[in-house]
Formats: sequence, structure tokens, C-alpha cells
Amino acid sequence: MTDSPATEGARTDTYDVIVLGGGAVGEVAAQFAVANSDRTAAIVENQLLGGECSYWACMPSKALLRPLEVANAARHLDGVSVADGVDATALMARRDTWVSHYSDSSQRKWAADTGIDVVTGTGRLAGEKTVEVSTGDGPRTLHARHAVIVATGSTASVPAMFADVAPWTSRDATGVREVPESLIIIGGGVVACEAATWMNALGSAVTMLVRSTLLGTLDDFAGEAVAEALRNAGVEIRLGVDITAASRGSVDEGGGATGVPHGGPVTVTVDGQDITAAEILVAAGRHRTVDDIGLDTVGVTDPSHVSAPEGYDGVDWLYSVGDASFGPMLTHWGKYQSRIVGQRIAAVAEGRTPTTVPAAPPVPQVVFTDPEVASTGLSEKEARSAYDSVTVITKPITAAAGVGLLRDDASGTAQIVVDDATRTLVGATFVGPEAGELIHAATVAIVGKITVDDLWHAVPSYPTPAEIYLRLLEGYFGY
Repeated sequence: MTDSPATEGARTDTYDVIVLGGGAVGEVAAQFAVANSDRTAAIVENQLLGGECSYWACMPSKALLRPLEVANAARHLDGVSVADGVDATALMARRDTWVSHYSDSSQRKWAADTGIDVVTGTGRLAGEKTVEVSTGDGPRTLHARHAVIVATGSTASVPAMFADVAPWTSRDATGVREVPESLIIIGGGVVACEAATWMNALGSAVTMLVRSTLLGTLDDFAGEAVAEALRNAGVEIRLGVDITAASRGSVDEGGGATGVPHGGPVTVTVDGQDITAAEILVAAGRHRTVDDIGLDTVGVTDPSHVSAPEGYDGVDWLYSVGDASFGPMLTHWGKYQSRIVGQRIAAVAEGRTPTTVPAAPPVPQVVFTDPEVASTGLSEKEARSAYDSVTVITKPITAAAGVGLLRDDASGTAQIVVDDATRTLVGATFVGPEAGELIHAATVAIVGKITVDDLWHAVPSYPTPAEIYLRLLEGYFGY
């Protein structure tokens, strides 16, 4: 719950738009649905306004990772002297600043200034355009004139094998208060890799137990580069493992406060061998929070049968955005959906034809490990399945002099995937220093269906990392 008094709007039970869920995605959906109008909106949220991204995911993780990245880069630049070691207290204090010390007062002020009411409680659908909210003052029923938006997000998944050991989840990792002497991480996705990076830097002896490979949804070279870097930093990584049991000698009866050990040492049996650590982090994906929000009361029997911006089949007033929409679990993607859905609701309310949106825009993603990984559109494997013929161009990322200038030991890979029929980019992946700053240009090229012939005339500045696009196009044209 919020650590400050709830700032409720006027006691109104009818709004133009009601949003279930007050994370970053829900906030944007409400904002765009009522922007530049006299329409009203309410956000129903039972925890901190701003949600996972603001307090337990994007913001705290990057607040922890960026200083480590800068320090590591500086250590690999001749002429700069950087002391070894991490000031754990200062690093966690920086994290606390970026999460506003887990207070949502500024978020609630934003809502009030924007004209959006915040109803603190747990909401669920209860019939057409109706939401029932369980509040601290008793039940409250809200009605929507135009639309209800489901933005209920997701929660960390904990497989049954680990349920009885009270493991850490992503909230504990980003909200770390007491660094465990040793840590087992279950999983090899983005959360696992990023958490391994900062927990190792904070002094925890990290062992990653991965069922297949690291970053398995991306091109193989991305996961391989991150695995090599983590191992070089001292992280033990076991790939392709079979975990059969997990136990903990003692469990904190209170369930364990966030970011502190949840009990005694944990033992995991993997490939017939017992491994023991002071704490365990389960980073095994997330579960979409849509099971008990009343979708059945409006005839929706399968929550996954939804699309943004159209919403649910047969329910023209109900929309879903973010993790609850069964799309990519990325904040920026959810915000994109929210902008589109909000604009659609506004158009319908004003009697306008909603703007047509691309059927399948590329989904960019950045993994803030060291090296950084960035991708957009399709991987090579996905592209070869989707298109009759593709050309894949791969270059060392240091083929661009600007990348080498970022750090003296720079390494990594750059790759573009081109559909031969249209001669347009359909995918790109970069691994290396500040790769995330390169990916947006490829996203723009894919959305704009810009041909490689036209990209040849988009001149990158020298000596910047963006020159890698020239090297990749040279490869495509045979130079």
C-alpha cells in the first residue's frame, strides 16, 4: 500500500473512462483517453501509483546498473584512474532516490494535476462498463460512459518447486537491502542477467542455473557474449541444467521483507548435485494478472483473445494494455499500446474515425548488461521462418571507430536482417558498449519501410557508434 495518505478525487461514481491498474501503462492510457477534453477518468490501484516499472523494475534496475557500466567503461580507458570496488550503500541510496523512496506522492500529484481521479482499492469488472472496488472504506461501484481499460500488469512467477522456500523475486533483487553472501539465480532471461550483474558487483557470489541458454529469445551471439562477460566478472553460469528439488532450513515466518534474506540457506538439487547459497532469486518469468478481474462477467472467457487497440472480441467498450494484453512484457511497448488505445477511445467518443495503426510494428528491447544488448524486429531465425529470402549481415561492432573510442577493450557484434523481396530491414541486433543508443534508428527504418538503397544515403557522423550502420550496409552491397 502507499506510504502516504490516498489522494482521492471527488466522490464521483461515473467516469468517461475507468482504468484497472495504476502502473505506468495504466497512467498513460488514462492520460491519452482524456487529453485535451472535458472527459473524466479514474484509475483503480491498490498499491503504489506508478506500478512495477517505477518502483521494482525499470527505474531501480537501471539506477543500479548505470553507475556500474560507467565505472567499468572508465576502467578500460587509458588515461583514467578509477578505484576498484562498489560503494554498496551509496549505490542503493541512488536506487532509493530514483524510486522516490517508495512513495507515490509525486505520481498522485501528477494524476491530480492531470485531472485523473485515483481510487485506492482492488477493482474487478462486474458487468457492462461497471467496476466494483473494494476500498478501505467499503465497496464502491464505478460506471464508465465510454470505456474500461484493463492494465492490471503481471506478477513474478514462482514454480511450485520453489514455493516453500520463500525465494526472492525481481522485487527483492531491485529492492535489495542486505546483500546475501551468495545467491542462486534461477533463470537466464533479462531479469536474471541484469540482477546477476548488480548482485555480483555488490559482492554476492552469484550462481546462475539456466534451463537452456542466456537470453534465449534473441540471436545466439547476444546470450553468448553476456555469458562470457558475466563469467569473466566472476559469475558461475550453468546452462542446460535439470533442477529437481529446492529446500530451505528455515523460512522467515513473516514471509520475508523485500530485499533482505527470507530465511536460512537454500539448497537446490541440480543434475543430481546439491548447491547451497544464502539466498535464491527465482527469475522464471511473469504471470499476467487477469485471472480474477471479472472478465467472465462481461462474456470474456479467454483473456488472451485480445488485441490493442481493438480490445476484446464482441466487447466494444473493453480494452487491454501492457502485460495484461498478452503482448511483449515491456514498459515502452505497454505505453505505446496505451497511447494508441487512449487515442482510439477519444476518437470514438468524439465521433471520429480512429487512426489506422501498423499491423505488426517492431518491438525494440535493451538488456542493460555489460556488454549491453539491443534488438528490434525479428531475429535471424524468426526472419528466415517469416520470409522467403533474407540477407543477414554481421559485423564486429568495433568496425565503427566510434565504438572503439567508447572503451579501449570494446567488443561485440552488430547484425541487420534484410527482406530480399522488399530490400527493407526486418530486424537488427547490437551487442556492445551503449548498444541501446543504436537500436532506435533500426526501429525507425523498419516502421518506415526504408529500403537499404535509401539508407545508403543516411550519412552517419564520424566518429560515432552510428557509423556501424555504414559498415553493415557496405557488407550488404558487397564492399
